[in-house]
Amino acid sequence: MADIHAVVEGIYRAESRRVLATLIRLLGDFDVAEEAVHEAFIAAVEQWPIDGVPENPRAWLVSTGKFKAIDRLRRRARWDVSLEDVVEQVEAIADESITEATDSVEDDRLKLIFTCCHPALAADAQVALTLREVCGLTTEEIARAHLASAATVAQRIVRAKAKIRDAKIPYEVPGRSQLAQRLDSVLRVIYLVFNEGYLASSGDQLTRHDLSGEAIRLGRLLVELLPEPEAVGLLALMLLHEARRAARTDAAGELVLLSDQDRTRWNREQIADAIRLVEGALSTRRFGPYTVQAAIAAVHAESPSTEATDWAEIVGLYDLLLRMDSNPVIELNRAVAVSMRDGPAAGLALVEGLIARGELAQYHLAHSARADFCRKLGRAGEAREAYRRALALTQQASERRFLEGRLAQLG
Repeated sequence: MADIHAVVEGIYRAESRRVLATLIRLLGDFDVAEEAVHEAFIAAVEQWPIDGVPENPRAWLVSTGKFKAIDRLRRRARWDVSLEDVVEQVEAIADESITEATDSVEDDRLKLIFTCCHPALAADAQVALTLREVCGLTTEEIARAHLASAATVAQRIVRAKAKIRDAKIPYEVPGRSQLAQRLDSVLRVIYLVFNEGYLASSGDQLTRHDLSGEAIRLGRLLVELLPEPEAVGLLALMLLHEARRAARTDAAGELVLLSDQDRTRWNREQIADAIRLVEGALSTRRFGPYTVQAAIAAVHAESPSTEATDWAEIVGLYDLLLRMDSNPVIELNRAVAVSMRDGPAAGLALVEGLIARGELAQYHLAHSARADFCRKLGRAGEAREAYRRALALTQQASERRFLEGRLAQLG
């Protein structure tokens, strides 16, 4: 029994979002599909110990979830005649639809992303809904990643679902004529998914490989569907970051800064693939912020050490990036690059200005950067204060241990 429970848990982690995406397509309702997924996995826990694990667990779960939903809708239709048409439509869906290939461009999860990123939805609702439905993040995780309250995020998700239902927003990849205008939202959401996997906003694990791997897979699907320069640039950016994964933690799973990473552990094949992509995107001269970020990551990837890095080029690329996207987090990253080019005092002045403006006052990495600059300048008291502030603002266990280690070094 314990082994079956472990199997079900593993399949849940690997397949639940795929099952949900397909059930949303089949059932046409987010909430009904979520209930169906829940009931399908309960049925698996009950039936698989007796019948054995099916040859195709995902298809079994989709089929079971579908029929559980139909049964529930039938019961509700006895009291609400408006549901009778819905039941007939769901029952009319052929079982073959649940076993269609999911590696094609018409992937259910890609359809789900485009639905979640429909222009009828507010931008913040697009992000929250996609992270919740496509990636399975909790409202608390999404809230921490976006410096918002969990109640605010929950309201955004509820309103977005209602809008999709009431406006009858289609569950589909839009036609080519509509793809370009929808692309920016989709790219933003895919990158947010990747970032949550590359550096988890909370929990004991520094990274969530399932999320970053899913984002890269979706990025490849999008490039296949629409090989626009920015889609290519985003894929390159994700690959360049992912190439460093093995070196980002030590044997104990603790955080290792870029400057201390063993660059022989970087995935050179992935780096070469990404650099080819970013060079292709740059050559079109129709690129945007993701491609510029990929170019910055490529400079790091091609440098043999932190000291040998062309920091002047990186600062110049950040200047270009800020002209495209005036974002305080980009300004923070530029400040770190300036400190490497001009010294910690120059970086400290920029970061203190950013914190004083208020936009990054609750952002732990801003206070961590300030602490690091103060430490390098010998201002131990200010460094301790800034590390404590950063520690109070982060929920990520590995980052907390790193900051505690910095504090301990200061005595």
